[in-house]
Amino acid sequence: MKNPPSFPGGVSVSRRAVYDWPADDGAGRAGSGTPHLHTVSSEGYVVVAGEGTVQTLGQDGYAEHRLFPGKVVWFSPGVVHRLVNDGGLEIVVVMSDAGLPEAGDAVLTFPQDLLEDPERYEEAARLPDQSPELTDDPRVAAAARRRRDLALAGYAQLRERVDAEGGAGLAELHAAAGLLVAGRVPEWRAVVRAGAERSTAGTVAALGELAHGGVGHLSDATVAARAAHAGPPRYGMCGRLTTWAL
Repeated sequence: MKNPPSFPGGVSVSRRAVYDWPADDGAGRAGSGTPHLHTVSSEGYVVVAGEGTVQTLGQDGYAEHRLFPGKVVWFSPGVVHRLVNDGGLEIVVVMSDAGLPEAGDAVLTFPQDLLEDPERYEEAARLPDQSPELTDDPRVAAAARRRRDLALAGYAQLRERVDAEGGAGLAELHAAAGLLVAGRVPEWRAVVRAGAERSTAGTVAALGELAHGGVGHLSDATVAARAAHAGPPRYGMCGRLTTWAL
């Protein structure tokens, strides 16, 4: 049997049930997720159930984007985003550069003193290992909620800066995020080469063949299928995640 094809575009796909934990600022009738940004990966949401909002901080300042079934929202690296749950909000998440988010391409909006101290940042961001026997591991849930609340404290300060300065108010966060992930770049390059870069190179090569009437790449046609990872959904940044190994 031939090797299975890579998933289109070298992206990752997950399904996320947004946290129903109330937040101190009262956002969302049901709760909200953890505000954060990605330094390399773009992210897209396809809403499949419930309703809510994604709050964003970007070069155009603060914005709110309503979410309801059938809505699609996407954003580029550097945009701070926070999911707000008004009831039963579930989304399919598509991430570019599959493997990078799992390898650390997410920086939470902790207060600036934590962002500038890599050891304290990592300690605050780390979650305990989830017990495979428990559908809802209370230790992990408590740690994820503490992490969310700490990020919300920094997010409130960040919003004040963005309200006053516009996109320039994100400069300190972006600088700190870059320093936090700089050491991961060699690992990330390998992930991109094996994923998104390989997918793009395959498309470019196929176009080169087709331009001269060649169809050799079609002889490699194969099909792949995957079931979701077994076990309970993981605790992610903004909700419980069901993932696939694509």
